[in-house]
Amino acid sequence: MTEAQSTGVDGADPLQDDPRVEQYFGASWPAIVGFHDLLVAEGELRGLIGPRELARLWERHLLNSAAVVPFLPTTGRIIDLGSGAGLPGIVVAAMVPNAEVVLLEPMERRTDWLSEVASSLNLDNVVVRRGRAQDVHGDLFADAVTVRAVAALEKLYRWSMPLLGRGGTLVALKGSKAEEEIDAARHIGRKYGAGAAVVLDAPTIEGVDVTRVVRVVREAVPGVR
Repeated sequence: MTEAQSTGVDGADPLQDDPRVEQYFGASWPAIVGFHDLLVAEGELRGLIGPRELARLWERHLLNSAAVVPFLPTTGRIIDLGSGAGLPGIVVAAMVPNAEVVLLEPMERRTDWLSEVASSLNLDNVVVRRGRAQDVHGDLFADAVTVRAVAALEKLYRWSMPLLGRGGTLVALKGSKAEEEIDAARHIGRKYGAGAAVVLDAPTIEGVDVTRVVRVVREAVPGVR
C-alpha cells in the first residue's frame, strides 16, 4: 500500500468506513471505535499522536496493535510497557476482556489519559500504573508483556524478562530490523533466561501491511531451579 493510499487522497482515513474493520474487531468493536474517536478528538491536542497519524489511525495504530492479540494469553495478567497513548494496551484490554491488563507508563500526563480512556470505555480489566519496568521488578509479575515502539530488544530483555515467570511471553511489535535486533541481543537474552526469539507475521485485514511480531518465551529464571 502506497503512502497516498494509506493516508487517502483527501487526508481522510481510507479505512474509516470499511465494514471489514468492524468485522475484524467483533465483540470488542464498541470499545475500539470509542478509543479511535477519543484519539481523534484529543490525541494530537494532548501530544499523544502526531497530526499526520489521524488519517491512518486504523492501519498504522489500531489494527497494528490488534495484531499482537493472537499471541497473548486470554486470561491472567498482561503488562504493556510504556503504554503511551494506549497502543497496544487499550486495544489488548478491549480484545482480551478476561485478562488483567496493566498499563505501565512513567509519564503522569499519559497515565491520566490512560485512566480517563479506561473509565470512558468501561474497561474494568485495565490497571493503570505509573512507573518504569525497572521500578516494579520483584513487585509486579505477568503471564505476558507487550511493547510497541519503546526500545531495541536488548533493552527490552532487561526490562521485561524480570516481569515474567518461567513460560511467560514477551510479545513485541517490531519492524524491518527485527532480525538485526535479535542477533544483537542474543547474549543479553540468554543472561535473562530468554528462549529463542521468533519473528512472526501477524496479518489483520486484506490490503493492510502485515505486522511483524517478535515472540520470546522466558525458559528459565536465573537462580531458580
